[in-house]
Amino acid sequence: MKRRYKLILVAGARPNFMKIAPLMRALENHPMIEPVLVHTGQHYDEEMSELFFSQLDIPKPDINLEVGSASHAVQTARIMERFEKVCFDIQPDMVMVVGDVNSTAACTLVASKLDIKTAHYEAGLRSNDRSMPEEINRIVTDAICDYFFTTSKDANENLMREGKAVDRIFLVGNLMIDTLTRLLPRAKIKDWVDLGVEELDGKYALVTLHRPSNVDDSEMLVSIMEVLQRIAHNLPVIFPVHPRTRQRIQDSIFTISNSKLHLIDPVGYIEFLALQKNATVVITDSGGIQEETTFLGIPCLTVRDNTERPITVWEGTNKLIGIDEIEYEVDQILRGNGKKGKVPHLWDGKAAGRMVEVLESILRSADYAD
Repeated sequence: MKRRYKLILVAGARPNFMKIAPLMRALENHPMIEPVLVHTGQHYDEEMSELFFSQLDIPKPDINLEVGSASHAVQTARIMERFEKVCFDIQPDMVMVVGDVNSTAACTLVASKLDIKTAHYEAGLRSNDRSMPEEINRIVTDAICDYFFTTSKDANENLMREGKAVDRIFLVGNLMIDTLTRLLPRAKIKDWVDLGVEELDGKYALVTLHRPSNVDDSEMLVSIMEVLQRIAHNLPVIFPVHPRTRQRIQDSIFTISNSKLHLIDPVGYIEFLALQKNATVVITDSGGIQEETTFLGIPCLTVRDNTERPITVWEGTNKLIGIDEIEYEVDQILRGNGKKGKVPHLWDGKAAGRMVEVLESILRSADYAD
């Protein structure tokens, strides 16, 4: 009887599941690889419901570590302590981590110290800004990882510059785009009222902001909200707001005086995808949305000084801007001068299949010889 290899797939936050979902589907009933889905529970999210997993068409996690929110140090320590026990119990042949959250670095460290081979999807992405916790997680993970799955050529170049062996680096494409292309036909707004917005059949701006540098500083947050309110005079604004950010807005001196600035509750993935594909412009500080808008051809204004996904700027529709540039850039887009782009190489909805082929090859290699 042929051996089956146990592969632990680690997800720590909601965006991680967008990347894991296509891989789980590709590994369903696989004759050689047995996937075990571990959710660290790093981010408690009420949207992580039965509906969420059914939308993504993946089973609920096999294991939930339920570490919850805490400081970076405490959270990382909890993940390591609980994930070590999982590794002892399951005895996996490989641990695959995705993205750049605390779970990514913590689980890689645990597996490496237990002499379990590790793989990192989205390896090699760099913002070159170590003030971002995610950048530290990316660097730490790639420093000790064994195999590297990348989404773009610049990530390969970063890894090789850091001394990684070329035969351990695999450019496979973008799993987020796998999820997007599969669910795009279902991405429709069935009832605008349910979203807290009157029906919009024309142009609108979609906003998503969550980075501490933008929402945790009261002065910065008020400045952004005032800009959005001014924009809404010419272009309705839809802003799904995280409860914590909504509370900060309510605690600030900002007062909404424009009915076209719509602060709505967070929405599901399919609903948000529908909002994205029909938007005139997306204003964000999210890494994943930079990728999705590039694929959809929607102008994206990223309110950050840097990005770990520069290909969305070099080739895509993304543009890095400061707060004081938002109004001008939106005006240019309304005038038809928005940034145009192209879809990067291998962002074709088939990344998961390529990853499985690479995993099969790795598991058959000398590293895993019985």
